[in-house]
Amino acid sequence: MDESSSKQPETITWSEFEKVVIVAGTVTRVEAFPEARKPAWKVWVDFGPYGEKKTSAQIAHLYRADDLIGRQIVGVINFPEKQIGPFRSQFLLTGFPTEAGVVITTPERPVPNGTRLG
Repeated sequence: MDESSSKQPETITWSEFEKVVIVAGTVTRVEAFPEARKPAWKVWVDFGPYGEKKTSAQIAHLYRADDLIGRQIVGVINFPEKQIGPFRSQFLLTGFPTEAGVVITTPERPVPNGTRLG
């Protein structure tokens, strides 16, 4: 592939990256979200010293609620809260979109809840 035709991301500084608080947490609760436009779960996560936070995540295509409980995930916890229908999302659960659905980002092995990516 010709380098000039490849998609190049905008360069950011280390200090800009450090502003994004990306941490590991453990899923403590999952509930159905029938009001969501796309199949989604309501997910609560323990982020250790950052406390428990909730989000709406469009991951229902690949994950059952029981598969998520106790699993560590990676979340961005310093975006502003977002109202999603009747639900208030407090963090972004990170993942990779695929044709089959979103594949969640997880640590390769367990780390303490609240451990920051860096």
